[in-house]
Amino acid sequence: MDNEAKKDGCSCCSAEVDINRTTRRSEDEKKKLINRLNRIEGQIRGIRNMVEKDTYCVDILTQSAAAGAALDAFSRQVLSRHMHTCVAEDIRQGNDEKIDELMDILQKLMK
Repeated sequence: MDNEAKKDGCSCCSAEVDINRTTRRSEDEKKKLINRLNRIEGQIRGIRNMVEKDTYCVDILTQSAAAGAALDAFSRQVLSRHMHTCVAEDIRQGNDEKIDELMDILQKLMK
């Protein structure tokens, strides 16, 4: 196969997935995901500052839980899109192996 990757378009959105395991996202989707990650990054910096300032443990743990919840929400958003696009499309095309991949990632996310 040449350098140009085979691309499959998803029937339910404009996502394209190539055989190199990348997902092309719209600029709007990228912007939303990056904004969410920037907020999480800010929360983590805030927690670091709390540690540096000897903030009370319970206050640090509260902020840590909030950052964890924000990261979980980010993961759910990415997972939802993956299921609605990549997984659904592969199943429609008869590629049931995608279900095993999905189960593996769900196991990791549910630890």
